[in-house]
Amino acid sequence: MQRKRPCARTLSRYLVLLLVGLTGCAELSRKEAPPQQQQPPPQTREIPSQSASRIYVANESSNSVTVIDGLSFTMIGTIDARNYATHDLALSRDGTRLFATNLASGKLSVIDTNALETIATVPTGSRCHVVTLTNDNRFAWVANIGEDNISIVDTSSYRILGTIPVGQGPTGIAFSVDGKFAYVSSQGDKSVSVVDTTSQEVIKTIPVKTNPHFLVLGPDRRIWGTNTGENDIYVIDPATQDKIATIEVGPSPQQIAFAYKGMAGPYAYITVSGSNQVVVLSTDPKNIRILEQIDIGPFQAQRPNGIWANPEGTRLFIANEGSNNLLVLDSGTNEVIATIPVGRKPIRVVVSR
Repeated sequence: MQRKRPCARTLSRYLVLLLVGLTGCAELSRKEAPPQQQQPPPQTREIPSQSASRIYVANESSNSVTVIDGLSFTMIGTIDARNYATHDLALSRDGTRLFATNLASGKLSVIDTNALETIATVPTGSRCHVVTLTNDNRFAWVANIGEDNISIVDTSSYRILGTIPVGQGPTGIAFSVDGKFAYVSSQGDKSVSVVDTTSQEVIKTIPVKTNPHFLVLGPDRRIWGTNTGENDIYVIDPATQDKIATIEVGPSPQQIAFAYKGMAGPYAYITVSGSNQVVVLSTDPKNIRILEQIDIGPFQAQRPNGIWANPEGTRLFIANEGSNNLLVLDSGTNEVIATIPVGRKPIRVVVSR
């Protein structure tokens, strides 16, 4: 007898049931599987952008540096100098390093401006007052009031390479435009020492008046300085190494910056702490004279000290140690366009390029 084959219809029924069962198992597996949770992206520290200019303010009584956006005039942050009595600032040409003197500590703070933190401390000497970078940015010269000398710091290794004896109580440093000479004001003997930067020796001493302070290289390639213990400022010509001009501006002149009024200028702007003014001067040493006296009192500002101009020379940033704020002045109109609270006793302000 021949065995009967299963009916094709029966086989088809078995296949359908098998497929349904498998499909049901698959659906059950999908339903029972726990849902996958999305993993949060890894957290990264946001580094502040330096595409815009920045304003840095040294706060002596807060031991800190305030950082402000140069376009919006809003605060970016505050940097702990990790030392005491932060007084002067010098910014590297590329804007990545800020050097700050600390009077009470006798140390130089090195600040990473991207990370907004102090990354090194260099002991330079008793009552280190000001710091100025050489024209090639390779060295920082630091004036030590308590030791009557200049410390030379390598800006890459942060090591002291040597010292230069100068006058009594050095308080200001500026370099000639060619970098061949440094000018160091000294309050103890009321003078400015001219230092040959190659031999690192004083080659001349220029008498000035009481408590000469910050020095600055002007756009006329001359050295401008203030006698904070008197009421005048002076101009030194590196071509002759002589003082060629002086003018009274008011009691306790502090610092000097240069800016334009439209197409006119540049003019010298001097913070005069004793009269609570910013005094504007012509810059022709043969005809130096007062052009304007800007009263900053109505803008809730007291005892102006630090002053700096933006690279275009259209804005002036004025640190007021008596009111703990920074004024932004339009040099074309003399209008204050912003008032920014900073730390206690702001002394110095610098602006990135």
